[in-house]
Amino acid sequence: MIKGISFSEYQMLAALRDHPAAAATRVDLAAAVGLTPSGVTRALKPMEQLGFVETAKDARDARKSLATLTPAGIELVVDADGVVGDAIAELGGLDALTSSERKKFFQILSDLGSG
Repeated sequence: MIKGISFSEYQMLAALRDHPAAAATRVDLAAAVGLTPSGVTRALKPMEQLGFVETAKDARDARKSLATLTPAGIELVVDADGVVGDAIAELGGLDALTSSERKKFFQILSDLGSG
């Protein structure tokens, strides 16, 4: 747990924050974090109820909904960034990883945590 959220939830919030315009469809989030769109829906629901994420219908396509971080969600992910950064620093040697390698490492951690 990182700041009261799982590592998978952290990855989803961070992916949402880093997505262009800080808004993403469930399909986009699924691709970013390695889940199915229905898995993203299940994961977003409690975060939405806690006030970290909002969803709204896409202005161009009513079949799609866009997820965005709330101010509380932004604060949470920024705080969690610090915790994750500290954990990475303690492991040492991860600074040499490329962005792609770091993403793969995070996916492995996420897979271990959900298994």
